[in-house]
Amino acid sequence: MENRAANPGWFNAPVPSFGPLGARLLVVGMAPGVRGANRTGRPFTGDHAGVLLYTTLLRFGLAEGAYLADPSDGLTLRDCRVVNAVRCVPPANLPEPPEVKTCNRFLAAELQAMPNLQAVLALGVLAHAAVLKACGIPPTRIRFRHGDLHQLPDGLLLADSYHVSRYNTNTGRLTTEMFETVVENLLKQLGR
Repeated sequence: MENRAANPGWFNAPVPSFGPLGARLLVVGMAPGVRGANRTGRPFTGDHAGVLLYTTLLRFGLAEGAYLADPSDGLTLRDCRVVNAVRCVPPANLPEPPEVKTCNRFLAAELQAMPNLQAVLALGVLAHAAVLKACGIPPTRIRFRHGDLHQLPDGLLLADSYHVSRYNTNTGRLTTEMFETVVENLLKQLGR
């Protein structure tokens, strides 16, 4: 409500997924950024996190066009879809466990709605745990570790990467090379 009152021209609603339902790869982030997806209505669009994500997707042929941090930039995804574990911008821009729990049914529905889904790229611990929960797997059963690739019981591949946030990239926790390596290794597993 505060965001709507302060910025009535912004999207300010649950942010829909971006990319084709027929994709083999689903990228899962945490939640819409208050000045990013909450403003623009497209995941990872309008804030710093989208720069590394979409530049990497473009580099590996998972996107076409140009990422200009605006939903009208013409960027399209190929064999890839992007969603967040939490659909609305959380208070203080940090998802709380009740929000993650409430939104998990939407993530589970997203996974079920993708008939060709073979792999999920989880951006951060929160996304990793949300994907496991949506798949009916206790999050404590499979630990998050950057660069790890997990084969889930149903055959789905789960790849882990640190989140593409400005904080992680500015501190060097995640470099462009580190993120590209995760994506490249995952695509090799998919035969690309």
